[in-house]
Amino acid sequence: MTLTWAKPAAPAGIEDVLAQMRMLDGALPPRDGVHVFNRVYLRVTERVAEQAGAGGFTDGAAATELAVRFAARYLAAVDHTAAGREPPACWRPLFQLRGHPAVQPLQFALAGINAHIGHDLALALVDTCRALRGRPHLMEADFERVGGLLVAMEERIREDLMPGPDLLDVADPLTHLVGSWSLQAARRGAWASFRALWAVRGLPDVAEELTGRIDSSVGLVGRCLLTPLG
Repeated sequence: MTLTWAKPAAPAGIEDVLAQMRMLDGALPPRDGVHVFNRVYLRVTERVAEQAGAGGFTDGAAATELAVRFAARYLAAVDHTAAGREPPACWRPLFQLRGHPAVQPLQFALAGINAHIGHDLALALVDTCRALRGRPHLMEADFERVGGLLVAMEERIREDLMPGPDLLDVADPLTHLVGSWSLQAARRGAWASFRALWAVRGLPDVAEELTGRIDSSVGLVGRCLLTPLG
């Protein structure tokens, strides 16, 4: 399935991020796997913007900077795919299987979250620390606050997208599959990856190799999450 998308400019702020996500929401059909993830991510980003505006973060400017850099990596993956180029390995399963009729919406949502948290978040944290000349430990409190929003959203996603009890027999493999993935574990992994990448930031070859390994490992998990069940 071809992804048609007129590439906007790189987002300059949280409102640009939200505008681009809303454009994608309107451009993709509802059953499209990228649409399913985008709708979820749009809700999370709206909540982050609300919290930043209401003083809900220790450092609102840093939290907003992180949110923009984080989202920019997902939007860049969309742009690469629309232009016929390969996105990072973590995103390839979602873009390749986004139209598969035997993959459930919940699988698409979790696969997108896995790619974005497992790979993009660590790199966005490094980018933010570099840009703001900050130190990793100064990001941790707001990282945990955003994590709380994600956990609440993931619970709602599972409730909204899990097939109802009348489809229990069909849903048994889905229950097993999605139950094997944990947002908490993904978040802990992202923080550990960030700390490792920050520690080797002065060694470009090592950082590049580590980034590649993180990318491929997260992509493998995503492919498992998108196992066709029909």
